[in-house]
Amino acid sequence: MVRLLDVCKVYENGTPALSGINLKIDDGEFVFLVGSSASGKSTIVKILTSEVKMTSGRGIVNGFNLNRIKPSKVPELRRTVGVVFQDFRLIDKKTVYENVAFAMRAVGAPPRIIKKRVPYVLQLVGLERKMKSYPNELSGGERQRVAVARALVNNPSMIIADEPTGNLDPKMSIEIMSLLEKINELGTTVLVVTHERELVNEFSKRVIAIDSGRIISDRTGGYYQNETL
Repeated sequence: MVRLLDVCKVYENGTPALSGINLKIDDGEFVFLVGSSASGKSTIVKILTSEVKMTSGRGIVNGFNLNRIKPSKVPELRRTVGVVFQDFRLIDKKTVYENVAFAMRAVGAPPRIIKKRVPYVLQLVGLERKMKSYPNELSGGERQRVAVARALVNNPSMIIADEPTGNLDPKMSIEIMSLLEKINELGTTVLVVTHERELVNEFSKRVIAIDSGRIISDRTGGYYQNETL
């Protein structure tokens, strides 16, 4: 669950990033957050993961109060939010299995749980036959599937995919988005941050458009024709 109420963000150098953001995402939703470069999308992601603090306003993510959260509690918040990045961020010298298992070891999961959970998640993303492969032996789409598996392996209640198809061709982009849709159908809340209009219009989902730090529309079913990015 995400709640942002009248959130504003001005960076220390005086650059305004967000102005009066009101955002509500319920458990189990699939939402696109769209906008051009420097529109404020990345700042929203950083606020949701407590990477940066809002200048004013109020926020709650998965039961954590963003205004009052202590530094010691931030890792707990982030365990409830799996993040998928555009550039994959895999460890080249680790296999697919080891990359995903690493995320579980980082939070102190027992070895027996890791051995059970990692194969299950890799099967879910269609990579059960690639467990022993290294990132440089995979296609771009496969590497992004590993990144999705890594984000999913600790069973977060929400996944934020930040420009997850930016390095992929259109066919692979559809496949990754279909995978995220499947994960959403299993009960995980999904927020996809993107600027790809054509991709968003392939899926009949809720679309929140942001421009110059303000939400300019919030609707289901793609962009309006007169909306700009």
